[in-house]
Amino acid sequence: MQRFGFLLLPLLFVANTVLAQISTPKYANEFLNIGVGARALGMSGTQAAFVNDVSAGVWNPAGLAQLAYKTEFTLMHNEHFAGIANHNYAAGATRLDSNSVFAVSYIRFSVDDIPDTRFLVQNGQIDYSRIRRFSSADNAAFLSYARSNFLVKGLSFGGSLKILFRNAGNFANAWGFGLDAGLQYKHKNWQLGAVLKDIGTFTAWNFNTSQIADAFQTTGNTIPQNSIEATAPRLVLGAGRYFAFGEAGKFGLLAGADFDLTFDGERNTLIKSSFASIDPKAGIEANYGQIVFLRLGAGQIQKIKSLDGESTSTTIQPNFGIGFRIRQFSIDYALTDVGNQAEALYSNVFSLKVELK
Repeated sequence: MQRFGFLLLPLLFVANTVLAQISTPKYANEFLNIGVGARALGMSGTQAAFVNDVSAGVWNPAGLAQLAYKTEFTLMHNEHFAGIANHNYAAGATRLDSNSVFAVSYIRFSVDDIPDTRFLVQNGQIDYSRIRRFSSADNAAFLSYARSNFLVKGLSFGGSLKILFRNAGNFANAWGFGLDAGLQYKHKNWQLGAVLKDIGTFTAWNFNTSQIADAFQTTGNTIPQNSIEATAPRLVLGAGRYFAFGEAGKFGLLAGADFDLTFDGERNTLIKSSFASIDPKAGIEANYGQIVFLRLGAGQIQKIKSLDGESTSTTIQPNFGIGFRIRQFSIDYALTDVGNQAEALYSNVFSLKVELK
């Protein structure tokens, strides 16, 4: 287990060295932190230790090494803000040999059909036919590789190369790259996981100033300049255990917790300091015969100020999910923020997974 920690320290050092050369905003490429897959979101994203399918390319690439079948495919659709924003995800993974797996994942978070009213008024007259429309989209592709029994039996290692493309119509676009690296260790029914995300991740923005100069000058805003935006690294640590009950272990319960650590100053999390902020989350998954699944999770514990600023309250986001597995097909559903207990709006998430021998 000492090797487990030593492997992470050099990665963290490299990430901090690279980011020291670039201005790093606290929140960058946040669409990648929403998470993917109804199974995971039903458990509030508690995945670092026991994600073991095609979605591991996004959550913890080391989990790909636990792939149960030769090939897996998955699709997800999710809508935010009453359908204004669309969150789509697709991925495929295939086993290269008994110890290694390769996967490709794609995420698109977008707001489409945004009205462009710059040409609405012509010669003092309103002409609605002159309204144009554009999309603002964040795209990410993951190329992932994982290997089991890495250095010691039961230890898996994995990495993901992230390619980012973001655009706001033809007004601005950006290309970016980054790395994730993770470990998973399994011993009997215990599972441990760690993933370092956004190792040296950066995004280079290019603004088409000829398209936006007039509008910005009219409104008195500063015209943005081409720039490089870096994403600060984060470390996610997780632990979980599987419990079997009943005759032949027909009933099962998987329980675990993740701790999301950021190092860019205080955030609105349960544990925070100038050095690091820690956002804990917990999730459970009960199953019967690995056919029917019930999931619960809780996370995003925050303190919210009242409108008058004189008092604060603590909120927590509870999530719920169900799943069904029929032979090699899995259908999962998640409802995030059950009862609207957190500041975020609830969201319905649907996923489909296909496993091929």
